[in-house]
Amino acid sequence: KLSHMLAMVIAGISVFIVLIKSEPYRINRLLVFLDPSHDQQGIGYQINQALLAIGSGGIFGLGLGHSLQKFNYLPEPVGDSIFAIIGEELGLVGTISLVFLFLILAIRGLRIAKNAPDQFASLIAIGIVSWITLQAFVNIAAITGLIPLTGIPLPFISYGGTSIIFLLMGAGILINISKQVKIIK
Repeated sequence: KLSHMLAMVIAGISVFIVLIKSEPYRINRLLVFLDPSHDQQGIGYQINQALLAIGSGGIFGLGLGHSLQKFNYLPEPVGDSIFAIIGEELGLVGTISLVFLFLILAIRGLRIAKNAPDQFASLIAIGIVSWITLQAFVNIAAITGLIPLTGIPLPFISYGGTSIIFLLMGAGILINISKQVKIIK
């Protein structure tokens, strides 16, 4: 029913507003998202430095190890902001290549899910692929200013112990499901 949908939309917007207003940093993140030049030396510093790094890379980049932003300006250069460093060092070609690799991973993972031996394995494969793809999309979108910064690492690229352990476990499960497909066929 339309009335139920309208009630859900109103409730969702209300919860969103309450969550934004309950913590001051959330409203600041939203303001920086809407206007990255807002407080360039404060809360807007990371996104402005990330965009500067990506832009200074140009088409082919400055070369591996030649990033200037990672040494002095960009917070978390090996963590959340690694995509900006890739953009600076490898340029547009490197960033498009990385996005293409994540796209290949998603397509291959969905193909594994489609050919899985049973529904449970198929759902697990879809979950793992969705998790990795969504995490990559959120990181790349946040660093390029398409969504507010979140602090989510770039899968398989960002530095971090727990994240890489769980990503490798998920990849191992996905590989195991693909091996089961070959055994059954």
